[in-house]
Amino acid sequence: MMDAAPRRLLFVANAAWFFVSHRLPLARAAIEAGYDVHLACDFEELAEIGELKRSGVHFHRVRLVRGGLNPLSELRTYLELRDVIRVVSPAIVHNITAKPIIYGSAAARALGVPGVVNAVSGFGYAYSSPSASRRLMRRALASAYARAFSPPGVRIIVQNADDRAEVARLCPPATPRIVLVPGSGVDLKEFHRTPEPAGTPMVLLPARLLREKGVLEFTAAAGELRRAGAVARFVLAGRLDPANRGALSATQIQQLCASEGVEWIGDCKDMPRLLADSSIVCLPSYREGMPKVLLEACAAGRPIITSDTPGCRDVVPEGRNGLLVPPRDARRLASAMRQLLDDVRLRSTMGAESRRLAEARFGVEQVVQAHLGIYRDLSGRA
Repeated sequence: MMDAAPRRLLFVANAAWFFVSHRLPLARAAIEAGYDVHLACDFEELAEIGELKRSGVHFHRVRLVRGGLNPLSELRTYLELRDVIRVVSPAIVHNITAKPIIYGSAAARALGVPGVVNAVSGFGYAYSSPSASRRLMRRALASAYARAFSPPGVRIIVQNADDRAEVARLCPPATPRIVLVPGSGVDLKEFHRTPEPAGTPMVLLPARLLREKGVLEFTAAAGELRRAGAVARFVLAGRLDPANRGALSATQIQQLCASEGVEWIGDCKDMPRLLADSSIVCLPSYREGMPKVLLEACAAGRPIITSDTPGCRDVVPEGRNGLLVPPRDARRLASAMRQLLDDVRLRSTMGAESRRLAEARFGVEQVVQAHLGIYRDLSGRA
């Protein structure tokens, strides 16, 4: 067993851009609380590493193929991660998403790390389809998750009640150690509720361009409404993600947009401005943990249309701040869009409720304090 540094915290993630987008406020708060914070993951652009270093986070590269299943590549990832844990000697390893949970938990256990946090950001790709291949993947994941969740020094963070029930099913002894934290939070000072812009209303889907985000259904619904004479802009804002098994290519997106009258504006770096320019935010995703973009839409005071699926329905109580539709149902999605496009007063009422929910439940400070409480608990037990 290695000698762990008592205030050293190692995050393990799949990609630096995801950590910067979803966990950097937590890392900064941990540094302010006295932790020596490290991150092990892969990266796509050097700018990501620069952002981490400016925030005081020590970066360690671990090559990880998010959509890969090559045994040699997966073994390399595990060995590189184990080497990082041995060198950093953390008191707590905080694993985020599936592969980091599985490999990070195994390496931490082998090296005697006293505290482990496993953060489930939704059950993702393997749970988003009933196909035979996904069922096989779910069975393999179930066994791996059970091993990762079982040690008594492990805390499991989930983002919605459905995922809490799934973790308890996969590993019943872990049930008392599950903590529900509603997503990664949103900065209520960065996002403000503004009046809906005048002119043609914009229906916005801000997400990575994946099938599981409902991009195909969104474009189909937009095309149906445009052919029916609806006056609206339908906008896709998101990055390509070729490493993801559910990725759509640039060519596919361009063809969809051209055929259905949808605008694709690429990845947006200024979400407060983009949301302020929108009238309705739409995310017809198949399954989520708790999508950050919906928390941002709430903070920006926008009405939401999303799927009646885990994670999404936890942000949008039906009829209060938005509408829920069945996943994979472009016709019902179009009907919900039509309902909100035809009723500006309803959009205003639901937008106000979105902001109230953000202030009551989704502020980033609440999320940060919940995480720091878990770290304190693990440090005390160690």
